Amino acid sequence: MTTRAVEAWTLEPLVKFVKEAGARLVLLMTSAGQVPAQPGFSRALDLVTRVRGVRGAMLVSGEDGIVVAEQLMEGIKGPALAALAASLATRLGRAMEAAGVGGSQFWPLQAEQGALWVVPTASGILVVAVAEPDMNVGMVRLELLRAAEVVG
Repeated sequence: MTTRAVEAWTLEPLVKFVKEAGARLVLLMTSAGQVPAQPGFSRALDLVTRVRGVRGAMLVSGEDGIVVAEQLMEGIKGPALAALAASLATRLGRAMEAAGVGGSQFWPLQAEQGALWVVPTASGILVVAVAEPDMNVGMVRLELLRAAEVVG
């Protein structure tokens, strides 16, 4: 387990809390309810959202569907799409493992009003793009894969 703290005095109580709670993931938030992003998270989201036709991007915990970081246009239901992306990733991962074809690098989900694109990272974070139906598929895929490398 890796535990880091910006302020040294918070490290001991944080470690104690994580052990007592049996927590696997702890997110710290500001008083405004925002999660301070790791360096690189903003860059990863910028790579995806700069593509024409992309309406937003998120970094999502693949395990539980919690939004880690996001850049979404108004009106996009981030938490619902994050839950959908995590569920999709979990189910497809299990199915692909059962089929013996190995892991996947890219999952598109096309709908009438747009598309959801999901790329898993080695760290378990999902890079998710929400796009219009007529986006440039090649560019979205390329930037999602680049963003996944940035996230790690």
